[in-house]
Amino acid sequence: MTQKHEFHPSVLREYDVRGIVGDTLSAADAYAVGRSFGSVVRRGGGSRVAVGYDGRLTSVEMAENVVRGLNDAGINALQIGRGPTPMLYFSVYNLKADAGVMITGSHNPSDYNGFKMMLGGKAFFGDQIQELGTMAAAGDWAVGEGGIEDHDVRPDYLDELVAAYTTDVPLSVAWDCGNGVAGDILPDLIARLPGRHVPLNEVVDGTFPAHHPDPTVAEDLVQLQAVVRADGLAVGIGFDGDADRIGVIDGQERVLWGDHLLALLARDVLAERPGSTIIADVKASQVLFDEVARLGGEPLMYKTGHSLIKSKMAETNSPLAGEMSGHIFFADKYYGFDDALYVAVRFLDSVAKSGQSVAALRDSLPQMVNTPEVRFDCDDTRKFQVVDEVVAALRAAGTDFSDVDGARVSTPDGWWLLRASNTQPVLVARCEASDEAGLERLKTAVKEALAPCGVTPPSNF
Repeated sequence: MTQKHEFHPSVLREYDVRGIVGDTLSAADAYAVGRSFGSVVRRGGGSRVAVGYDGRLTSVEMAENVVRGLNDAGINALQIGRGPTPMLYFSVYNLKADAGVMITGSHNPSDYNGFKMMLGGKAFFGDQIQELGTMAAAGDWAVGEGGIEDHDVRPDYLDELVAAYTTDVPLSVAWDCGNGVAGDILPDLIARLPGRHVPLNEVVDGTFPAHHPDPTVAEDLVQLQAVVRADGLAVGIGFDGDADRIGVIDGQERVLWGDHLLALLARDVLAERPGSTIIADVKASQVLFDEVARLGGEPLMYKTGHSLIKSKMAETNSPLAGEMSGHIFFADKYYGFDDALYVAVRFLDSVAKSGQSVAALRDSLPQMVNTPEVRFDCDDTRKFQVVDEVVAALRAAGTDFSDVDGARVSTPDGWWLLRASNTQPVLVARCEASDEAGLERLKTAVKEALAPCGVTPPSNF
């Protein structure tokens, strides 16, 4: 193996390393990730890194090469086998490892794969990921001879999940694994929960034959909605490919998006931990921030990105945080990372103890109208500049807005958001209002803000 390596420029992302296998990502990249990350761990005084992988067709090969890279950096690889990304995070705490690497393509199409990392119990992202590329290009690698240990953390992980359901109240639930690695855990989990449980697509298959594994896309929830309707179930829960993102529908087949879930979960958390900071990303509904304040908590709007949110949680000692993308993070009675299986059990526990249906809980929140998250093409070399131009114009006009992540503008009609994606060559817009007329005015405001930049949102916006 060469002692230097160049990554494709597109694969070193803000939150992970990710690409198309056979095009922008290869087994050699996996080795270089393991060697570079292992060097970081070793130079920081560590020696043990947990390694897991998802159910994609290329994940076993990628994991083997990551382990070789870790070993050649003098790191002992703790192999936990196939399972959800949050089980890998859990294993770092359970095994008292110094770091962890998860081989996963997350919610991306089947030809993708990638690597999510954590170091010292914290997210590994941003400049840290870029540094892996710099190290590889220079061959700046530690040299050693590490070993391999096999560990089965499933029993302990399952015990942790089951313990989050604190009542004997039975619920009727449909669970859609989307042929992702939630299927490795779900059968044993639901066998230990009271109620009626209907699993869907629990056979792990890296080609994702049932549907794309992204429970935050409405089209990917159609099968789940049909089963809830046909079987008269109280709730449906869906997972993405590596089970760190959750989607929920109620008994009326309506979607509870990430901000709905966070608002409802905050009720229980703040009842036990009054005054706590609850964090959500800049795309979340104002309803959420208002609800947290009403409950006596401290709402905090922050940047989009699961690694950024996790870091902010640690900084503010927040017990609960979430994103519209379906990442929900519990530090209350848990470890502060995004675990969709754990969140599902906590949510069901909250529903059971409330004595209300999921639909009734959803209806207890103020009902707003909003656009989905609208993404439209804008070159990586231009997207942040466009946002900067919009922010400058808003500031010059004395407009009320937040620039924590792009521009979120508050108006009498509601609010609108424009931000640049950290992971794709796109701009992202979203609007929310109390009625349709207000929503149309906000959409017009976004178009007017973009016009001087020479950017036009899609026609359906």
